[in-house]
Amino acid sequence: MKTLLFVLVLSLSACTSTKEKVDLIVTNARIYTVDENFTTTEAFAVKDGEFVAVGSSKEISEKYSSEERFNANNKTIIPGLIDAHCHFYGLGIDLQVVDLRGAKSFDEVLDKVVLYQKKYPRTFIRGRGWDQNDWELKNFPTKKKLDSLFPDIAVVLQRVDGHAYIVNQKALDLAGITVETKVEGGEIVKIDGKLTGVLVDNPMVMIDAILPKPSVKTKVNALKAAEKLCVDFGLTTVNDAGLDRETIEIIDSLQQIGELSIRVYAMVSAYKENLDYYLNKGILKTDKLNVRSVKLYADGALGSRGAALKRPYSDKHNHFGAMVTPVSEINELASRIAASEYQMNTHAIGDSANIVVLRAYNKVLKNSKDRRWKVEHAQVIAAEDFTNFKMGIIPSVQPTHATSDMYWSEERLGKERVTGAYAYKKLLQNAGIIVLGTDFPVEKVNPFLTFYSAVARKDVAQYPENGFQMENALTREETLKGMTIWAAYSNFEEEEKGSIEIGKKADFVLLNKDIMKIEENEIPNTIAEQVYIGGVKVK
Repeated sequence: MKTLLFVLVLSLSACTSTKEKVDLIVTNARIYTVDENFTTTEAFAVKDGEFVAVGSSKEISEKYSSEERFNANNKTIIPGLIDAHCHFYGLGIDLQVVDLRGAKSFDEVLDKVVLYQKKYPRTFIRGRGWDQNDWELKNFPTKKKLDSLFPDIAVVLQRVDGHAYIVNQKALDLAGITVETKVEGGEIVKIDGKLTGVLVDNPMVMIDAILPKPSVKTKVNALKAAEKLCVDFGLTTVNDAGLDRETIEIIDSLQQIGELSIRVYAMVSAYKENLDYYLNKGILKTDKLNVRSVKLYADGALGSRGAALKRPYSDKHNHFGAMVTPVSEINELASRIAASEYQMNTHAIGDSANIVVLRAYNKVLKNSKDRRWKVEHAQVIAAEDFTNFKMGIIPSVQPTHATSDMYWSEERLGKERVTGAYAYKKLLQNAGIIVLGTDFPVEKVNPFLTFYSAVARKDVAQYPENGFQMENALTREETLKGMTIWAAYSNFEEEEKGSIEIGKKADFVLLNKDIMKIEENEIPNTIAEQVYIGGVKVK
């Protein structure tokens, strides 16, 4: 009996010793790998931050051993989610100002500002999130009440889309803005020849010049606060659509010392000093930071009527919106960026802005291969212009924009033109790929709202009953690809992330629901229960 026991122990020891030691084993999961065949499987092993094996629970358990392992109990695992267009640093900064989202009137906006100032007294008040389209009176506000409440403190309140300010007289005075001030590429809104305090697009730069500059400590705190919120929702990579050199270098420093875990695809804001530095320096790539693209604005936003349209707005006579960057400058920048290793990513909302950008791209990319330039938003496209998504040009869209704007977009565009807006399926059919983001803090961070809006084309109250322009809904498989492998591809990172495959970074998310199978109305209630970046648990 003792001999038999000894042999058995030896046998078990030999079996264990032949197993390869890894850092983590996950078994008994429903894993959507998002590989080429969209395979589902049960288990994987992670070592040195990468997936080293993917297969059945039996296969993984027989071949690998680890001190850290967990049984997923048939819960769903997907690759780490990528927000293909957001303002990560901006989110962190906005967490430190008055939150005006959800206000149902300008009076409610003012109440929020007054309450905030009482709780957190400031010598310069900032806020963001108002949207006149949510109010009973959908006109832009005026500064009259703001002036009476705050005659001696500058107040700057940014619209939800980031493309308009309402400011008080004190801020206008500090910025030197008068009724005589003229700025191309936007509007200083006046009524009866008097300033209203509303500035749309380029005139906002004059206010930006007087805003208190955030300290390095403020920037660090903003980035850390933004990361916590993003990771909680299952985001493992964020594409920040417009950063300056100092902020990029702070991100890099925090990542290098282990104080920022999230991966960042940084788009460099298209200012001269940034372009001169980064285009000459070339691509900057670390394990968690990728700097290889330039972010440019072609026009403004639809909600503030700043998007550049081919024909006038249906709800504002003889108003076309505006190009915030002149056409000649877009063409010059396209040529300059094409001569570098960098990708060009351009904000284009209106159909006029989109065709300007598409023509500029197609002209300079004629003899180029695999440049993967993006049109950020690609929001309103004329019927004849969809075929211009070629030469590897990628539409980068935000599905919650469709469900945020659907209540009033037809008023802006008219019945015919609105059919070319938020046309994600049509964009996918022409481009062969589509990548998805949120544009937070314009929209909420939650990527499961992105998923829901893409497939259901409804708001969280399940309106409209049959979905908004359902011919342009995406399938669940297309949507998950747009938030993982296609987003990684658009970042030139498809070989290292975006799917659960051997050799790729072990970025993955454990969900409380099977997002590919649950009822549509359950999708917004999906929760990221566990989140791993490079095999390290961050939630």
